[in-house]
Amino acid sequence: MATRLRLSIIGVSGAAVLLAAGAGLAFRTLHQPLTVTPDTRVIVAEGESFTAIARRLAERGILSDHRPITWYARATGAARRVRSGEFALGSAATPLDLLEILRSGAPVQHEARLLEGWTLHQTLAYLAQLQTLRHTLADTPQTQLMAALGLEPQTAEGWFFPDTYRFARGTEDVTVLRTAHRKMQQELDRVWQERDAELPYSHPYQVLIMASLIEKETGLEAERAMIARVFTSRLEKGMRLQTDPTVIYGLGAAFDGNLTRAHLNQDGPYNTYRRAGLPPTPIALPGMRSLEAAVHPDPGPYLYFVARGDGSSQFSTTLDEHLTAVRRYQMNR
Repeated sequence: MATRLRLSIIGVSGAAVLLAAGAGLAFRTLHQPLTVTPDTRVIVAEGESFTAIARRLAERGILSDHRPITWYARATGAARRVRSGEFALGSAATPLDLLEILRSGAPVQHEARLLEGWTLHQTLAYLAQLQTLRHTLADTPQTQLMAALGLEPQTAEGWFFPDTYRFARGTEDVTVLRTAHRKMQQELDRVWQERDAELPYSHPYQVLIMASLIEKETGLEAERAMIARVFTSRLEKGMRLQTDPTVIYGLGAAFDGNLTRAHLNQDGPYNTYRRAGLPPTPIALPGMRSLEAAVHPDPGPYLYFVARGDGSSQFSTTLDEHLTAVRRYQMNR
């Protein structure tokens, strides 16, 4: 009997030793340094189990053993609180740090950069190639885009503010566009309230159109308000705007890079050589500087301008001055 008792005690003691050793090994593993770099990331799918995540990280060599952190996460309930998204693991020193990042860390932010002067077609093409977005608009005609965004049905051209937008992986493309539209609406409302007196606009949408023309005519900060003066003065005097970018926009895919006299003579809603007033819609995304210029034109008496060939323009107040500038800069006379 005594022999059996001693054997039982030895067996229990051995099991306790093994359990203690296992617990010690698990503890050390939970605090063992991870194999990560500043660029190490993991993407957690919606509904993915922590066990699957840990196994994947072990396969990548980030975890030496996925089991201790999996057991710990299950025992503490942390496994049920892991978030979906893309996470940077570079700051995770141990498996416990990694678990905390997946539980409460902010997902990695990606960027969509909409550029001033882009057309709607260019904007949508750019968003379509961003693999970090979830694409829902691939089969949506541009004429139905605003309705697809849950916005008032209207022409979408020009309605998205050019800026850099940050988002988590898997964000829908419509979310980026709604944010850009909301910002454009806010900025347009602001400049409309702050506009100079006695401008030839009856509605903020006309400011948006004008700003898009300014955006396409120059990239020089110093010239935006001067171009705005030319266009607003022409509207006030009933003169046609005669701006090439509207004609080019109206030609669409038919434009091959060479604007001809035949194009200027071809009637259409965007041909401001043939039709008076503003075109029916914006022709590009106007930035803040163009919006500001549209409502705060230069006070000068300018009615004409012509490209100098170096990115700048020559401004004139009379037709004779303008024709002289055309001969000098366009005809090399």
